[in-house]
Amino acid sequence: MSVTAPSAPAAASRRRTGPRGSALVGIAFIAPAALYLLLFFGYPIVKNFTMSFQEYTSATFFSGEAPFTGLTNYTEVLSDPIFSKALLNTGLFTVGSIVGQFVLGMGLALFFRKSFPLSGFLRSLLLLPWLLPMIVSAAVWRWILEQDSGILNRFLDAIGLISTPIPWLTSSDTALIAVIMVNIWLGIPFNVVLLYSGLQAIPEELYEAGEIDGATGWNAFRHITLPLLRPVVGVVLLLGVIYTIKVLDLIIGLTGGGPANATQTIATRSYEMSFIEFDFGQGAALGNILIVIALAFAVVYLRANARSASKG
Repeated sequence: MSVTAPSAPAAASRRRTGPRGSALVGIAFIAPAALYLLLFFGYPIVKNFTMSFQEYTSATFFSGEAPFTGLTNYTEVLSDPIFSKALLNTGLFTVGSIVGQFVLGMGLALFFRKSFPLSGFLRSLLLLPWLLPMIVSAAVWRWILEQDSGILNRFLDAIGLISTPIPWLTSSDTALIAVIMVNIWLGIPFNVVLLYSGLQAIPEELYEAGEIDGATGWNAFRHITLPLLRPVVGVVLLLGVIYTIKVLDLIIGLTGGGPANATQTIATRSYEMSFIEFDFGQGAALGNILIVIALAFAVVYLRANARSASKG
């Protein structure tokens, strides 16, 4: 019985689909995404890093020369008296926002876990603050928090909680609190969506078994919900921290970093140095400090996650 030899096109096709051909196909699929990341993420980060070691000012755009200054930008930024205030405000703003968003988001997620009429419609309404552009939300809240004609002060006065209008955005004692409240309002939908999805993945049978052992209410939440929700909680907190420490447009729209730097954060100070004082080198240095802080939180989360995974 004779065996017919494979034709030349068929053999060439098999050669193309061998290990080398598969690798080329994989590279062809990956190349567009890799090129996009390099152009729109890699280049700006590298450029920002190099700018932080240069005397990069508005004159540089005309002369084309930006002298190398070493660590001068970093030393000047760290010795700036506003930096310590901005660092403290960044910490307070981040912690206050994350705690408020998570607690309220968890409460709402647990509330919507129970089936009741219009629950889907109400959940969709919660997404509205998330869908609005940040600068639009800031403009609306600036009107709400206005001292003399703002609706919040009028409401508090009508129910007898205040006798004189509160200068929410114009007093150094209340401005940061007001900005944190608005950011909590903006971040609640993000927390609700992720936490609600995590809650939906917990089998109802576990709660039924817990009821037999007397685990209801707070005990069920502590011993069933939280342990099973821990991976989702970790992601929510990590992303919340990273998103919050770099909030810029909300603070610019509400207070502009004032009054008297009461709401100045590292992000707003970096913007101020770059686009108001036109010292792009120092603005880039502050931006890099912000990146390092965000990376530190990410490393802490990844190590804690790896440790908990190894313990099983």
